[in-house]
Amino acid sequence: MAAVPKVRALFSLYPSVTLLRSFCLIPAEFTSSSLHRSLCFVTRNHEPNPQVSSENESLLENLNLMGVDVKMARQRQPGVLRKVFTNEQGLAQFLQGKGANRKVIASIISRYPRAITRSIDHLEKRWQLWRNIFKTDTEIVSILDRSPESFFRSSDNGNLEKNIDFLISLGLNTKDLHRLLTTAPRTFSNRLELNKQMVEFLEDICAELGGENPEQFAKAVISRNLYILIRSTKRVKTNIEHLRAYLKLSNSELLALLQGPGAEILDLSNEYLKKNFNSLQQRMTLLGCQKNDTKKLVISYPMILYIGASTLSSKLDCLLKGGITINQILEKPKVLEYSTQNIMGRLEELKRVGYDFQTNGINILDTSRKRFDAKMGKLSAPRDE
Repeated sequence: MAAVPKVRALFSLYPSVTLLRSFCLIPAEFTSSSLHRSLCFVTRNHEPNPQVSSENESLLENLNLMGVDVKMARQRQPGVLRKVFTNEQGLAQFLQGKGANRKVIASIISRYPRAITRSIDHLEKRWQLWRNIFKTDTEIVSILDRSPESFFRSSDNGNLEKNIDFLISLGLNTKDLHRLLTTAPRTFSNRLELNKQMVEFLEDICAELGGENPEQFAKAVISRNLYILIRSTKRVKTNIEHLRAYLKLSNSELLALLQGPGAEILDLSNEYLKKNFNSLQQRMTLLGCQKNDTKKLVISYPMILYIGASTLSSKLDCLLKGGITINQILEKPKVLEYSTQNIMGRLEELKRVGYDFQTNGINILDTSRKRFDAKMGKLSAPRDE
């Protein structure tokens, strides 16, 4: 009788063949003989002096039958493949019930194997928390397909719920939370205290700069920079100090920059921000610009500090060779958002129709592909005599 619990545990480790077939995760030719071989192998794993580091062979066979890329899974999270108790069949059943197909399920497990360690109760609870933000199961499945880590990384549903409640209390709406979950999901697996620490830090910055509404300031910064809650307060503080020193900003100027487009660069590494600013200033000086021109450029288009030195030089060279002046670029810096290849292609098209930038300006370069093509159609059309 003492052997009965062991036998029951053994069979509980191996997923139901009927259930796997019902979810199209196992081919019809999988027979009882192959099940028997797998069970025998599991039994051998329980012989005296087993290798602790050996992988669970029955789990590997099951994952292969499900179409999982076991090699990728082994590279991502090798420890999962050594676990005795896993829930791959429950996970597959759960996700199929939400609309995921076999290929998506296999891809999720391949890229984030730890997903098979989550219980059904955990999955149900987490899914419901996400459904408070997303309208449909299809939206969530789509996110899991793109980034399985966003859903499975944390096992603490209680912390997730607290973070959602806290972020809502800041005035962030469902749209903001949707963007956070899809863009910076680690925000929700942060300890609640870390998120509170960043918010309090931002509110303190606002008060120090003479702002009248610290809560609104914090909300504005987070809404503009979804990554800021997964950065350290030390990094953000150093970047703020750098911007003040580089641009010689007053309190009111700095406050306006930070709660505006300047918020978008606060998550950069301190060294990257410093390096890019110095490179920008050097290049502007070579082009005959004053320090005040650099200040004006960064304030009007802070995202320029996201662009690496070599890439920025390439874009500037392309525009200047195309007949555009540095003053025009200073007035319309968003043209630098486009790739060098895109800029070069548009300049060539405009050159063919004799477009004059000095007369017509450069607004045409800062348009969508659809609007640019429409404009080119008009410029290329034969004119009536």
